[in-house]
Amino acid sequence: MADYNDFLPDVKRYDAAADEAAVKGIVKHLGIALANKNADSAFVAASDKSELDRVRDSWLKKKLARTESDADLDAAVKEIAAAMKADHRKQRVTFYYLLAQKYGVLESLRA
Repeated sequence: MADYNDFLPDVKRYDAAADEAAVKGIVKHLGIALANKNADSAFVAASDKSELDRVRDSWLKKKLARTESDADLDAAVKEIAAAMKADHRKQRVTFYYLLAQKYGVLESLRA
């Protein structure tokens, strides 16, 4: 299983006071997808519409139980992608953390 300490420094680039327990919860949730932290599954391909749809459906709707319209959720995903545009490879843990932070639900992810 992946160690959340491998992902915490990247999250802290965006939130210096990152909620470590929430990061740990995200890493736990993603589990096997992070087994190899350099595998494609550990990153969000922001230029791939099907990938962004998966983020919306699996993370925002399913895990975070967001009920906003697809258009509103898509806008949030695009906002985070834009915030991370300097990162050629956007770490999935950081991307998910920033979305949870945007919606104020980090506490629900604490491991």
